[in-house]
Amino acid sequence: MSERKYIKIRGAKAHNLKDISLDIPRDELVVLTGLSGSGKSSLAFDTIYAEGQRRYMESLSSYARQFLGQMEKPDVESIEGLPPAISIDQKSTNHNPRSTVGTVTEIYDYLRLLYARVGIPHCPKCGREIRRQTVDEMADQIMALPERTKIQLLAPIVRGRKGRHEKVLDQAKKSGYVRVRVDGNLYDLSETIELDKNIKHDIEIVVDRLIVKEGIEKRLSDSIDTVMKLSDGLMIVDVTDGEPMTMSQNFSCPDCGISIEEIEPRSFSFNNPFGACPDCVGLGYKMEFDEDLMIPDKSLSINQGAIAVPGWQSVMDPKSWTGAILSAVAEKYKFSLDTPFRDYSKKIHDIVMYGTNGEKVRYHYKGRTGEGTYEVEYEGLIRTSERRYREYVGEAGKAEMETFMRITPCKACGGQRLKKGALAVTVGGKNIYEATQLSCDKFRGFIDSLELTPMQQQIGAPILKEVRSRISFLIDVGLDYLSLGRSTGTLSGGEAQRIRLATQIGSGLVGVAYILDEPSIGLHQKDNDKLLGTLRHLRDLGNTVIVVEHDEDTMRAADFLVDIGPGAGEHGGEVVAAGSVQDVIDCPKSITGDYLSGRKFIPVPKKRRKPTGWVTVHGAREHNLKNIDVSFPTGVMTCVTGVSGSGKSSLVNEILLKSLSRQLNRARTIPGEFDSIDGIDQLDKVIAIDQSPIGRTPRSNPATYTGAFDLIRDLFAASSDAKTRGYDKGRFSFNKKGGRCEACAGDGIVKIEMHFLPDIYVPCEVCGGKRYNRETLEVRYKGKNIYDVLNMTVEESLDYFKNVTKIYNKVKTLYDVGLGYIRLGQPSTELSGGEAQRIKLATELARRGTGKTIYILDEPTTGLHFADVHKLVDILHELSDRGNTVIVIEHNLDVIKTADYIIDMGPDGGDHGGTVIAQGTPEEVAKVKKSYTGEYVKRYL
Repeated sequence: MSERKYIKIRGAKAHNLKDISLDIPRDELVVLTGLSGSGKSSLAFDTIYAEGQRRYMESLSSYARQFLGQMEKPDVESIEGLPPAISIDQKSTNHNPRSTVGTVTEIYDYLRLLYARVGIPHCPKCGREIRRQTVDEMADQIMALPERTKIQLLAPIVRGRKGRHEKVLDQAKKSGYVRVRVDGNLYDLSETIELDKNIKHDIEIVVDRLIVKEGIEKRLSDSIDTVMKLSDGLMIVDVTDGEPMTMSQNFSCPDCGISIEEIEPRSFSFNNPFGACPDCVGLGYKMEFDEDLMIPDKSLSINQGAIAVPGWQSVMDPKSWTGAILSAVAEKYKFSLDTPFRDYSKKIHDIVMYGTNGEKVRYHYKGRTGEGTYEVEYEGLIRTSERRYREYVGEAGKAEMETFMRITPCKACGGQRLKKGALAVTVGGKNIYEATQLSCDKFRGFIDSLELTPMQQQIGAPILKEVRSRISFLIDVGLDYLSLGRSTGTLSGGEAQRIRLATQIGSGLVGVAYILDEPSIGLHQKDNDKLLGTLRHLRDLGNTVIVVEHDEDTMRAADFLVDIGPGAGEHGGEVVAAGSVQDVIDCPKSITGDYLSGRKFIPVPKKRRKPTGWVTVHGAREHNLKNIDVSFPTGVMTCVTGVSGSGKSSLVNEILLKSLSRQLNRARTIPGEFDSIDGIDQLDKVIAIDQSPIGRTPRSNPATYTGAFDLIRDLFAASSDAKTRGYDKGRFSFNKKGGRCEACAGDGIVKIEMHFLPDIYVPCEVCGGKRYNRETLEVRYKGKNIYDVLNMTVEESLDYFKNVTKIYNKVKTLYDVGLGYIRLGQPSTELSGGEAQRIKLATELARRGTGKTIYILDEPTTGLHFADVHKLVDILHELSDRGNTVIVIEHNLDVIKTADYIIDMGPDGGDHGGTVIAQGTPEEVAKVKKSYTGEYVKRYL
């Protein structure tokens, strides 16, 4: 065995890393683990990847570097033996609506080539197969007719056009032709042919009349040539006592006369004007105003305020313009504005929504400029709203209007994104859109069962080889349920990462360091082995695979395990243990080792809570749900489980969350397809807690989000220093003029643009990064100014605020959810998804509950270590203990085993999912043979 080579890291100090030195073996599967916030990502991404990337950039010319984001040198003394680094993280997913699974994996590019080269074009109108033929092919086809068959070769020169066509007939006569066929009847050109100019006519010149026999080949070819010149490549062969044959030199339908453009790979690209549907520019959908959002409660009348869309709220006032015009419409078309909206006939409903169709309405209106009687066409709610939306200048106005719009499939292409001509080309009986709508599993079956002619086989073989290998990689990483047409914006972080992983395996690079960030997110235990197999395959090719991961299976599969800690934030940043899995288990200081060895564990509850009631969804059929009825217990903690793609998110996020938000929180959302929901009266509000950032800018931080900063500013404003100077609480805001430093507008940092070097953020010279001006910073409370308070960790602030109950309670909940290490003023952009989620949970815990709230969480354990999962489970149970309902979508078995109730979806993903396989307590689900979740949770009970 060759000696081990190492990546030697010396003196890494990025973020909270405490000058660590570490040797990581190359060409092995290395797992970095540790508590959330302990510094794993700082080591993997901000040190190893950043340095690998920077060295690669340095090798390029300064001209090339100006087009690439240059990277700063990471805070590390030296790294030796570093291979080129490729990072596969969760953040770099493309949310562009044009990006799909097929385009990201490049499978779609190969498919476009396949369809352009071996696809069979059909007429978009009548569906007839269109073929382009040469003169020789046409002659051969005619010669194949039975001998002595009488035929006429006709050149169609007028097809379905109105007119007398005297010039056409005259020209034919001058050219020496004797006979024409007009609308199916033969005429001699010497006679007078009078045509009705108001009727559409077909005129064909008889170019030659022949009897099929040997020896006519030369004459036949010459005649076909003549026909082609006369009729732009189209010929009709009139066979006596037989069916006429139509032949074409172009891609055009002989029956409909529709010609399709030359077929090229770009004809199938929805990102190219050559192939994209012109109506929706290749997006497949449009944003359109939705009647159900504009008039949410149809039991109200217009005068009671049924119309919710902006610009129509004043309709109840007859003196307003909207009131005047709708009253005039009601008077003209004999209906009342006091009738509930749902009781209008279809005719009246269409007039209110879509306008008077050009008819004018007289109305009397008194405005600022005077009064009078006016005549206008009433446009209807939808057209008026569309016009206002186009005319709005401000983003805020547009954004508000967008809440009344929904995405609807484009009417021209039916959501298929391409021009009709491209959609009429088929391979194996399917057009390219239909092929990309198949799940990866079925798509592989479709590719394998293609029946091609020997010539097509020769052209298509190299293309199909590439497609097969790429689709196999997607199936290997557990994504067999995804379709190639799925938009990348709708994928979970783990799915997007596994797609990029599959693409990387397809590239077959060797000698690279791959750095992955929790690839097991959103993956059921059953599919974990596939993922581990993929990671081992990457390693066996000759690559170093470094994975930041909390998943136990992945840790146990590692060749080298590094535990960073011991705590999080300030308490972390050191290497606690490094070596084999056994080395980490044997280290008494390692918290990871404690959980792996079983010295610490998350206990199974002694008894499960009993539901206080039920909320039932009837007839759920969004995406792949099979018209199912599902009952969710209230007052307890429920886990919705199942393999990836089994329908968990469709059921919980698309149907339950959106319909509850609409009814309890009055949100303008359109739930997925279902019939009805019972039992909502047991709840008073719904709160979704996800991992999205608590703010998009560095101005939002844990103190502002939890509301503690308001109270802290009140505290400072009440201090004797502030009173003497006459400062109010606004003086202590870094978002308002007055107390903030104006040089950096309260940001504390200034951005300097550097052209072909990266933009640099430097601390503001004037305030030194403290965000406030000198006078504000002179005000102190208990010896600290406002900047010092924002710079304290949550843990330090507990002691500082112990006598101010309101602030102490808010900060204490942050500490309870395991965030003692974050700073109160830490910018939201520096917080991980798991941290943002726990800040939201802490904010909820600090509120006074009614005990009738329903909390919905989607995979809350993402990014959490065993110890953090332990804390999270305690918080979720505390919410349930207060009488609230908690619903969690989860794959983590430590959370699932502590649930009061499980709803297991499945049995598999995509079309093979969408039903409830098992429900009940974890013990009951463990007994169900068909349930994959039951099989795995059994070992934990």
